[in-house]
Amino acid sequence: MAFPQRLCLRSRRCFFLLFCFYSLFKVSAAQQLDSCEHLRLGQYLCKDPKIDEVTQEPENCRDATAWVECLPAPNVTCRLLNGTEFRFSGEEVGFNRTVACRNVSGYSYKVAVALSLFLGWLGADRFYLGYPALGLLKFCTVGFCGIGTLIDFILVAMQIVGPADGSSYIVDYYGARLTRLSITNETYRKPHP
Repeated sequence: MAFPQRLCLRSRRCFFLLFCFYSLFKVSAAQQLDSCEHLRLGQYLCKDPKIDEVTQEPENCRDATAWVECLPAPNVTCRLLNGTEFRFSGEEVGFNRTVACRNVSGYSYKVAVALSLFLGWLGADRFYLGYPALGLLKFCTVGFCGIGTLIDFILVAMQIVGPADGSSYIVDYYGARLTRLSITNETYRKPHP
């Protein structure tokens, strides 16, 4: 009878030791810091991208995305990309985030519409947008006897036909910079009326 009691007592001790090691491992794993990219809203602030005055898009826009620098809040500690832990004072750049932007390569919407309206019968709009074959065809047929000119004007004005390279138009906003309405970290910091 003593042997089964000892076995039971040993198994309880082993179970208790395993439970202690598991709890210790769980606590140490919870204390490991997340990387800076996983900070929550309010723990970091991203800078505004530098806007190009001509295109009204971020200067570093490539493949419909642009990178902005993000600053973790003061006294936030997180792990950088190289694996080191760092405590931020609010002035250092901790990581980069992407923001959406339009790929623009220099084609103005105003110029395209004006060419389509006034010189569309000569194919000037299609030449400007990078479609030389259609421009030459419109030139030789005098804008498909006016019908093609009207159709092209509607397509260009509605932005159905765009530049041949797949980029977006530069849309002029009468000198004012386009501001996107969105909820960011700065939105939470500003007082609401």
